[in-house]
Amino acid sequence: MLLKSTTRHVRIFTAEIKGNELQPSNSVLTLDVDPDNELNWSEEALQRVYRKFDALVESYAGSDLNEYNLRRIGSDLEHCIRDLLQQGQVSYNLNARVLNYSMGLPQVESGES
Repeated sequence: MLLKSTTRHVRIFTAEIKGNELQPSNSVLTLDVDPDNELNWSEEALQRVYRKFDALVESYAGSDLNEYNLRRIGSDLEHCIRDLLQQGQVSYNLNARVLNYSMGLPQVESGES
């Protein structure tokens, strides 16, 4: 059975990708980061999210693979992404289809400094 957790910037599925399709899996989690392209990502910042995901999955080893645990992982990843945004390692994509400052207003450099 396919389980999923969806947050603003993270989708987690109990599935693996085969071709262009998600195939349900009881042992594989698939992570989709920022599916709506709301943020600008460097490769380093994206890798930090993937490493955090791997660490969280490892910390749940032996636990039931259920929606509650997936939501907890997704929530922890949202906090990680918020930290990256506040540190300036990712930024809002001002050309996104919809502007949603769900993690706080963008930082704007003043012309006076």
